[in-house]
This record gives sequence, structure tokens and C-alpha cells, in this order.
Amino acid sequence: MMKDMMAGFELFQPADVETALELLDRHGAASWRLAGGYDSLDWLKNRSKQTRAVVDLERIAELRGIRESGGGVEIGALTTLTEIETSQLIRERYGLLADAARKVASPQIRNAGSIGGNLCQDTRCWYYRYGVKCYRAGGNTCYAAAPEAMNREHAIFEASRCVAVTPSDCAPAVVALDAEMVVRSRAGERVIRAADFFMPPSIDIRRMTVLEPEELLVAVRLPAAWAGASFYFEKVADRNVWDFPLVNVAAAFRMDGATVADARIVCGAVQCTPRRMAAAERLVVGRPRTEQVAESAGAASAAGAEPLAFNAYKVSLVENLVRRAVRGAQTSEPA
Repeated sequence: MMKDMMAGFELFQPADVETALELLDRHGAASWRLAGGYDSLDWLKNRSKQTRAVVDLERIAELRGIRESGGGVEIGALTTLTEIETSQLIRERYGLLADAARKVASPQIRNAGSIGGNLCQDTRCWYYRYGVKCYRAGGNTCYAAAPEAMNREHAIFEASRCVAVTPSDCAPAVVALDAEMVVRSRAGERVIRAADFFMPPSIDIRRMTVLEPEELLVAVRLPAAWAGASFYFEKVADRNVWDFPLVNVAAAFRMDGATVADARIVCGAVQCTPRRMAAAERLVVGRPRTEQVAESAGAASAAGAEPLAFNAYKVSLVENLVRRAVRGAQTSEPA
């Protein structure tokens, strides 16, 4: 359980990506990448996770910045959430991500927290984080799935032994934008679709992303195809400041006049990975964003939900958030 103390580790502070990759390669699974540190320091202090080597990325200038690239935009993984939320380039072309970044935690945390850290953070399930030996922690049961468990914040879709959810506000946004994640190791670079970056528990229950121990997320690329689309982001949480989502929705619509030419609708905090609402997307493409279409999309988005003892309210939240996204209320239009 909570220990409120850290075990000893060796701290490395590389000044360039190559040195960081060499350190990650050398220490492998015993290494820990440190970005803003808000999630990492809690893990090292409060739970039985330990590491022999912390690789602090703070000094690596090439991991920061927002720049145009190939008709789209590339964001360095250490770029702060505040920089993303206030960037004129992001706000004009990809307001969905600016809106999502603005909803993360508090201004103080956004000033230091990075886009890479937000996307790669571990789940907030308290059974797991406070040291219970659940499936995700190498045990043989999911305590949050028990009928009497505290599971109001847990998954309603695609649970596979583990019912923990992704806590990231930016994750649904990058999936909705068809972003690409640029990942580097000493062996080279690979580019991963955002939808494939997050790890389902059915494949590897002990990881939230596909990153290997020796790999580093160096950038997020937003494609030109979704620049200037019609966007919608909304987050429902117990508190408006600092809190993690109960459910959030990120939606992008390419319009042909009054008709939806293409759509991406993604919900977070409903399963371990950001969930594409594919049935809802199919319903809206080729149709106007009318009340009738919104109602149909909302109903379709909840199909297949399997709520736990205390989170059935999430089914209605998903339906209503998808309806609101399709209607377009408070949508972020290009500036």
C-alpha cells in the first residue's frame, strides 16, 4: 500500500536524444522516463514500483516545440500542455487538441506537464496504484470488478480481466485527429498511428502503450487532412479543476456544406484505451448534423456497454456526449 517514500535510484539527465536512448537501452526495463514528473513521482513515492535508473528528459531541447511539418504540425513530446493550449497554430488548425489540453488538471500542472507524459501516463485505478496485487500488477484477480468494489470510474467496454481506464484527456483527441506517434530507439525510428499506440489489456495487461523499455516517444504528428475541421471536446469530471475524466469525448467532422463528409468520434475513460465510436461515425457520414442524426449516433455509441456495479451512469454519459458532439454545441471551429 502507500509508503510515502521513495527507494533509491540513479538519476541521469541527458542533454540530447541519443544519450537518452543509450541510457534506456543500457538499463532496459529497470529504467524510468521522467518528463513533467507529476505521474512518475507519485508512482515512485506511493507504490511498490521501483526503478534503478531515472532518465530525466527535461534538458533535451529537441523534444520541445510546435512546428509545421509536411502540411501538418509536429509537436515535440516534452512540449507543455500550456504551450499547446495557447499555441495560435494549434488553435487555428487543430482546436480539438487545444481544447483537450486546456481541460487537463490545473494551470500549474499544465505549465509543467507534457503532451508525451499525458499520453503515456498509467491508469488511475486505486487498487492498482496503491499496491494491491491485481492482474495489472502481476496478480491473478481484478479487485475493481468485484460486485462490492469501488468501480464508479472504471470501464464499461472491452474489459479483459482488467477494468481500468485510460485517464488521458489528450489521448482521445490525438486518436480523433488520426495523429502519428514518432517513437525512437537506438535501433531506429518507427511511426505508430495514435489508434494503435495504446495497449489493450487483452494483448498486454501490464502496459498502457506499445512503447518498449528502450523506446522514447519523441513527437506527435497531426496530419493536414484534419486541419481546420469542425471539432468538439467535452469532459465530465467530479470537479472542474485537477480531476480526471469520468467520460470525455473528442470529435472531428470534415464537412461538405451541411453534410458530414468524414467523422471521428472518440471517448476516453470508458475502457483501457481511447474508444472509437465507429457505429456512430458511420451513422453521421453522408448526413447533416441534425437532432435526429445526433440521437441515432448517441444510441449507437452505447451499444455493447457492460457496466459494473457502480458505473452504469457512464452509459448515459457516453450517449449524451456523443449526441452533443454531433449536434455541434460549443464546437471549436477554425479561427
